[in-house]
Amino acid sequence: MTATTTTMTAFTDGPAPTTAPGMTTGAVRTWLRLEGLAAFVVGLALFGASGGNWLLLIPLLLLPDISAIGFLASPRIGTFTYNLLHNWVPGIVTLGIGVWLASPAVLLTAAILIAHVGMDRAVGYGLKLPSSFQDTHLGRMGRTRA
Repeated sequence: MTATTTTMTAFTDGPAPTTAPGMTTGAVRTWLRLEGLAAFVVGLALFGASGGNWLLLIPLLLLPDISAIGFLASPRIGTFTYNLLHNWVPGIVTLGIGVWLASPAVLLTAAILIAHVGMDRAVGYGLKLPSSFQDTHLGRMGRTRA
């Protein structure tokens, strides 16, 4: 089954990004980015409801990006380590554990994981593809070079 692509102007500031196998384009890409925005808002709400310190929000939101350190070893290892934290499973599992244990600290961790993945998706950073650090399931990051 092949999908047809439609150019959507939402969230874009130029021509459609180049595509590679595994990249999503068109309306599906826009929906995934809107889904990310919604998850970011939910993560922030959970952070506030769990008693998170708003002064620590920005540093905590950036903490999951440490998983990109795997790219220093190789693109294959980096893709694995990055994608391990940059999907919905860690945040949702942590949220379930936090609710089960009634632990504010675990709930804060879940809020950060969910908000971070949502933030990344909303701005167009998706799961890494093994072809390049810039290639994600939401398209190529950065500007396309001539």
